Amino acid sequence: MRRGGRPGARFPPAMPSKPTRTLEVFANPEPRRPYEIAMEAPEFTCLCPLTGQPDFATIRIRYVPAKLCVELKSLKLYLWSYRNEGAFHERVTNEICDDLVRAMKPRWLEVQGDFLVRGGIGTVITVTHGRRPAAAGR
Repeated sequence: MRRGGRPGARFPPAMPSKPTRTLEVFANPEPRRPYEIAMEAPEFTCLCPLTGQPDFATIRIRYVPAKLCVELKSLKLYLWSYRNEGAFHERVTNEICDDLVRAMKPRWLEVQGDFLVRGGIGTVITVTHGRRPAAAGR
């Protein structure tokens, strides 16, 4: 069976990846040096637990690794796992922080959920873990 816009186009029978709550990690290549890693995921979505309507956010993650770093594809699939889940902004931001702390045990971590305006109100939730080493930050 052919699908798609052009004749003869072939697509894989199933999506090559799927959402998961597993966060993969790898060894920090410079564990003796405190340095900061910053990531931004501008396409985060979850559902409003009251209305079922989608909530859109940019998730910003900044951390100073200890022995482990988070692998980016697993982080992408992890964030994707919230797409069909009802969650208050405060809960989801705290849960992302807790899961990253459990997986990596960083020296310091900050997760910011910058949720788009709904009903005239935008929400920014910032959650931190640990103390930021002076040599790693601004």
